[in-house]
Amino acid sequence: MTHRQVVQALAGMLLAMFSAFLSATIVSNALPTIITDLHGSQNQYTWLVTATLLASTASTPIWGKLADLFSKKLLVQIGIVVYIGGSVLAGFSQSVETLIAWRALQGLGLGALQSLVIIVIAAVVSPRERGRYTGPMAAVVSVATIAGPLIGGLIVDSPLGWRWCFWVGAPVAVVAMVVVQRTLNLPVIRRKVRIDYLGAALLAAGVCDLLIWVTLAGDEFAWGSGTSWALLGTGVALLALAVLVESRAAEPIVPLYLFRERTTTLAVIASVAVGVAMFGGAIFLGQYFQIARGFSPTAAGLLTLPMIVASTVAATVSGQVITRTGRWKGFLVGGGALLTAGFGLLGTIDHATDMVLVEVYLGVLGLGIGMIMQNLVLAVQNTVRASDLGAASSAVTFFRSLGGTVGVSVLGAILATRVAELTTSGVADAGIGVVDDVGIGALNQLPPVLVEIVRGAYGDGSARIFLVAAGLSVITLLTTLCIREIPLRTLSGIEQQRAELAPALSSLSDAVHAQSVTSEQVVVGPAIYGFVTGASGGGIAGAVVTVTGANGEQVARAATQADGGYEFHLATGGTYLLVVASGALQPAAAMVPVAGVPVRHDVALDGGATVSGTVLGGPGGGVTVTLIDARGDVAGAATTDGAGRYLVPGIPEGSYTLTASAPGVPPVATSVLVGAGATTHDVTLADRAELRGTVRAGSTGGPVAEAVVTLAAGDGAVVASGRTDAAGKFGFAGLAAGSYTLAAAGYAPDVQVVRVQPGLDAQVRVVLGGTPSAPQRAGERSGTPVAGA
Repeated sequence: MTHRQVVQALAGMLLAMFSAFLSATIVSNALPTIITDLHGSQNQYTWLVTATLLASTASTPIWGKLADLFSKKLLVQIGIVVYIGGSVLAGFSQSVETLIAWRALQGLGLGALQSLVIIVIAAVVSPRERGRYTGPMAAVVSVATIAGPLIGGLIVDSPLGWRWCFWVGAPVAVVAMVVVQRTLNLPVIRRKVRIDYLGAALLAAGVCDLLIWVTLAGDEFAWGSGTSWALLGTGVALLALAVLVESRAAEPIVPLYLFRERTTTLAVIASVAVGVAMFGGAIFLGQYFQIARGFSPTAAGLLTLPMIVASTVAATVSGQVITRTGRWKGFLVGGGALLTAGFGLLGTIDHATDMVLVEVYLGVLGLGIGMIMQNLVLAVQNTVRASDLGAASSAVTFFRSLGGTVGVSVLGAILATRVAELTTSGVADAGIGVVDDVGIGALNQLPPVLVEIVRGAYGDGSARIFLVAAGLSVITLLTTLCIREIPLRTLSGIEQQRAELAPALSSLSDAVHAQSVTSEQVVVGPAIYGFVTGASGGGIAGAVVTVTGANGEQVARAATQADGGYEFHLATGGTYLLVVASGALQPAAAMVPVAGVPVRHDVALDGGATVSGTVLGGPGGGVTVTLIDARGDVAGAATTDGAGRYLVPGIPEGSYTLTASAPGVPPVATSVLVGAGATTHDVTLADRAELRGTVRAGSTGGPVAEAVVTLAAGDGAVVASGRTDAAGKFGFAGLAAGSYTLAAAGYAPDVQVVRVQPGLDAQVRVVLGGTPSAPQRAGERSGTPVAGA
């Protein structure tokens, strides 16, 4: 796919990704209204967000595995359909329980899109170019996650109502479906894999069990009750069993061997707090602004703008600086410190804190999120082997989502407990007596005095959950301090794989000869790779490499990359016929035996002629000579030496366009017919002349400043124009030989015919407002020689 095709396909996928990520937080400012309208509770408030995050977190690795078996395009479309279905049904919900179920279905679509978009980009873009597209993806995730509360608030305050918080993303997803159908065209490449369904089920069940425990404990049952201990023990047992299954699975959902690398382990720990910040902060800030401070949903969304803007700016600037300098750890540490500071400052707020201070605290938190979120993934990708890039990146994303899921539930449970305590205390202090239901679900039915007590309880109770988040952020800060900074790699994924394979294949070959390696120990499958070069030793781009089997059937076919490299992964070992062809060069064929490991086979194509000559009339050295074939591709290039000589070797026979260019000199293009052997072709660059003069007033003879001087060719086309300086002088350089019309305006115009020749100094006297002077001929040399003489 070309860059344009990739951008078009990416646009459709990012539209779907934006609408899906938007669904995770768009309800945050609408939740108080939804809970009140559907008569829900504080625990249900939390689960409306947790259901989506949990479903997306648990399903993300599954969608990634399915992409190895089925069409990636089809899976993307299925993910969009699942998301649209969940969104539409959620909007029609008549109870909180039903709404939670459809929110979980939305989460399945979110899990599909957040994993498949990354997989598709990896399939169509080389690792060297992939960075061009990860920036927009990171921006979409950040903006959709943090801007969700703002959009949700606007919708709730509009005549549309809260149900459109779920319906608004559906039309965008439909457009995304159409764009993906028309622009995304990928081959279906299948391989035998074993999906670890048991591991995924145990992991999801264990997380769900613990979430139920932290959500209901202290409300439905006591923390020290038998039910509490049973839920805790079951959750821990399920997660322990999941770890056991993952350690033995052929292709685990979360490969445990990745955690042997220190950077990966530390990044995963740090990402948990980032998930809490991204999701928990957005969700409970909306509740604080609306319930504790009495703002409308729209105003609550607008009040989160400092965090949105700061996060976007921090992510953009840090990414650009890292690209230029290659240094990244400072941003991780700085992001961890700002994350801790932001949550710590928010931990000091109550129902009466100055809103200017709250906005400043949100800005600090946004800077921390922007600096650390994507750079944690970068640190991991820069550390692991090329073959583990996908699994390692998914692990960080998985645990970030898991941190958000657990964080929302834990913080919600803490807030519910704290609000209950403060409300009970406030009611007792007011001498009202026992009140059965003073939750947000019945806020509109409470008398004004109780409303103020509940609002104060939510405002004062919010500080506790932010302090808990600050404590988690301290862990993030400590882990980023312990991460070892490794210089960013400059190799592409394929180059990195070759570098990694070289020593491994050498030792593997020795082991095979010693008959000490079994087939299960060979981790690299059969493959053929190498480089196609020309007579000069340079790589040939676009050469067609074809691999056929023993019966002549085509096994694989591809064009070489810019450096002449190619690579084929084969289903089985055997002896293959490899044929390489490139234009008029002599094709090459060879039988390549392949066992169970990659085999390198370089090909040097013979043939071609040399094109040489001299570039005349130019600066001598430094002139670039380029040969372009009939297809418009560059066949060869060279730079002249001090005497203007050039030599381009290894050119196939045929007709070419030869161009010569140098700074300050118009390029020259000619046709060249290249035959067998050596072809000589000289090129002459055009000489250039310069015209200078002075504009004077006819009445006084003094110079005229700022007069407009225009030079036109014989056909009337303007060649150059300018204004005179304070001394009335003007000049035009780089003129071709010939006759021009010179016009000066500012007084009565003076129009003359001027002839210039290379090597001669043409001086012109222009008189405005009087009788034009006779032009001075180019043969009348006067003054200093001009450029081009």
